[in-house]
Amino acid sequence: MMSLRQASLEKSAVREFLGKNALLQMQVMTDPNQTKPKVFGSTLAPPSYSFLATALNIGSDIPEYRLRVPVRVISSDASVLGLLPGQIFHATGSVRLSKEARVAALFIVRGDIHGVTPASRWARSLGSIRTHLRDLSHRVDAGDGGALIPGMVLGDTSLQDQSFRDAMRRSGLTHLTAVSGANFAIISLFVLWCMQWFVRSIRLRLIFTTIALMGFIALVRPSPSVLRAAAMASVVIFARGVGKKSDSLPALGFAVATVVVGDPWQARDPGFALSVLATAGLLLLAPHIANRLSRFMHRKIAGALSPPIAAVVMCAPILVALSGYIGPMTVIANLLAAPMVAPITVLGFIAALAAPFAPGVSIFLLYLIRFPADAIAGIARWSANFPVVQFTTGLVGFATALAIMITIIAALLFLKTRMRYVIVIALISAITFSWVTRWPAGDWQIAQCDVGQGDSLVINLGSHRAIVIDTGPDAGLEDKCLRNLDIKEVSLLVLTHFHADHVEGVAGLINHRKVDQVWVSNNNEPLFESARVHQWLAGVSQVSVVAGSLATIASNRGWITLKVLWPDDGSHTFALMPGDGSAINNSSIALLISAPDFTLFTAGDLEPPVQAQLVDAMAHVDIYKVSHHGSLYQDPALIARLSPTLAVISVGTGNSYGHPAPQTLALLDRLRSRVYRTDKSGAIAISARAHRFHIRTSMASAWWQKVRLG
Repeated sequence: MMSLRQASLEKSAVREFLGKNALLQMQVMTDPNQTKPKVFGSTLAPPSYSFLATALNIGSDIPEYRLRVPVRVISSDASVLGLLPGQIFHATGSVRLSKEARVAALFIVRGDIHGVTPASRWARSLGSIRTHLRDLSHRVDAGDGGALIPGMVLGDTSLQDQSFRDAMRRSGLTHLTAVSGANFAIISLFVLWCMQWFVRSIRLRLIFTTIALMGFIALVRPSPSVLRAAAMASVVIFARGVGKKSDSLPALGFAVATVVVGDPWQARDPGFALSVLATAGLLLLAPHIANRLSRFMHRKIAGALSPPIAAVVMCAPILVALSGYIGPMTVIANLLAAPMVAPITVLGFIAALAAPFAPGVSIFLLYLIRFPADAIAGIARWSANFPVVQFTTGLVGFATALAIMITIIAALLFLKTRMRYVIVIALISAITFSWVTRWPAGDWQIAQCDVGQGDSLVINLGSHRAIVIDTGPDAGLEDKCLRNLDIKEVSLLVLTHFHADHVEGVAGLINHRKVDQVWVSNNNEPLFESARVHQWLAGVSQVSVVAGSLATIASNRGWITLKVLWPDDGSHTFALMPGDGSAINNSSIALLISAPDFTLFTAGDLEPPVQAQLVDAMAHVDIYKVSHHGSLYQDPALIARLSPTLAVISVGTGNSYGHPAPQTLALLDRLRSRVYRTDKSGAIAISARAHRFHIRTSMASAWWQKVRLG
C-alpha cells in the first residue's frame, strides 16, 4: 500500500516542476501554523508559516495539469493564517523536493496568495470556535496554563512557547500539549455517560457517541495525528461499551489496520508507534500492574499508578531510541497530572462550544480550569528539573530499553512472590542510575553547552553564578543547558559578535535569570540581530569593549581575570574569507581568561587575518575554545603558540559547512591536544584542579575521562 502511494506521488506532474517556479491551485488541508524560528548559518530566517494542501492544478504560468496530490506549503506571508481547511487558493512559488514522505513536494510561496473560493460556513464556524477559545484562554491566563488549555481541548498549540514544550517533553507530559487519544476517550466517555439519561440502548448510545466523536474530529482538525488518536480512543470506547476485555485486543488490531490502510505513512511515524504501545499498555499491562500493586497499597492508589507505569514501560524503547533518555519522574508527573486532565478536557470543550455565543460562560469555565492547567504546567517545570536516565539513541538504545521492558513485564506477569521487594529494588536502581549518569554531575569549572551549530561557553563562579560567553542559536537549548548547570545568575555575559548562531539564545538565557553586565563587540552588524539583543537585555548594563579591557570576578575557587585582546579601536579592511560575514567575524571579542586552576582562550569566529595579529600576544593555554567552530580558516601559528592541552569545538551534528575541518583537527592532533566536539560528545563539562582536568560529556555520561597537564 505504501509503495503504491509513494509511486503515485513520485510520478505526479508536480515532480516535473522540481527546482522551477510554478503556479499552483491548491485546497487547504490543515490550519497554517507559524514554524519555529530557525538559524541558517549566521542568519535568523524570517518568520514562516506551514500547512498541508492538496494541489489541484499546476503550470508555469497558466495551470496545465490537473492533479490531486498533497504538498507542504511554506509562506512568509502572515495573511495565510486567515486560510481555513477546504478553502481553494492559488499562488506562485518554487517547487522543491521534500523530505516529508507523505507529500509530493515542498512548495515555497513567492509573492501573494490569491483566494479562489471563500471558506465554507461550516469551516468558518469551526474556525470561530477555535479562535474564540484561544483568545479567551489567553485573556484569562497569559501564562503556560492559558497556553495549555487550547492545546488539550482543541489541539491548538500556537500559544505554547518552546521552553514549555521542552519541559512537558522532559517530564513525560508531552501527550498533554495537544489532543491525544486520552482526550478523545474522555470526551467520548463523557458523551456516552450523558446519553444514559436520554437513551437506554447501549448500541444507540454508542452510535450517538460515534457521531459526537466525528464532530470533535472536525473541530480539532482531521490531521494524521488526530485520526490516529481517534482510532486509539475508539478502542477504549468499544471496550467500555461491550464490557468485554477479551475483545479489546482485536479492536486495537482493527484500529491499527484501519489507520495504516487509510494513511500508510503512519506505519513509519514514531508517534503512531507510541500511541499503539500506550493503548496496548493500558489494555493489557495496567490491570496486572494494578493487581500486583494492590497487594501492598490501597486499590485506588494502585489503580491510579498503573496506567502511567504501563504506558511508560511499553513506550520506553521508542522514547529512548528517539531522545536517548527516560525520566524516572515521568510516572510521578503523570500521576499528579492525571486527576486534572478530565476536568480541563470536559469543561474546556463546553467552553469552546459556548465561546462564540456566550463568551461570559466560557470565561467563567476557563477561569475554573486555569488552576488545574497551571498546576500541570507547574508539575512539568518541576519534574523537568530532575535528572533523567541517559541511554544511547538509535538501535542500541532501543535494544537496551526493550530488554529492560521485557524484564519488567516478565516480572509482572510471572513473578508470584516478593513483588514488593522487586519494585522497591527497581525503583532505587533507576533513581541511583539516574543520579550517577546526570550531567554535569558535581564539581565543574567550564562547560561547553551543546547548542547545535552555534556557540555557548559557561564558566562556573559558584553559588549558582556564571560567566557566559555567547548563547548559541536556540533559546530552548541555551535555557536547558543553564538549567542543567543550575545557573540562576549571570555575572557577566559576553557576546563575541552579533551573528545569530551566537546570540539568538539570549532569550533563553534571561528566562528566570538575572544578568548583571553584558560585554558586546564594537561592531553592531548585523543591525537586525543587535537590535533584538538590545531589546532582550533592556535595563542591563551593556559595555562595548576593546583590546585592553580588563575585568576581575570573584569565584568560589579564587579570582578570575578576563583580558580583552580584540577588537581594537582602529579601523581595518581584511580580505574576505569564503563564507558569510568575514568583517563581522573579525570583530569578535577575543578573551584570555586566567583562573587559579586553568587558562582559557576563546575568540568567537575570528579568522586568520586577525588571528595572525594575536600570535605575539599569546602563550600556552590549558584550554582553547577553537574559533569559528573548527573551520578550515585558522592561523596555524596561533594554534601552535597556544598549544592547548584541551581543544573544545562547538559544532552541530551533520552541519553543511564541513565543520570541524579535517585540517584543523590534524593540526591539533600534531600538537597532541585532546579534542572534544559537541557533535560527538554532546555537552562538555570540565572540572579543573591545579591544572588537572576531568572531562564529563552528556553522551558518555557514565564515565570520567582524565587528562593530566605535562
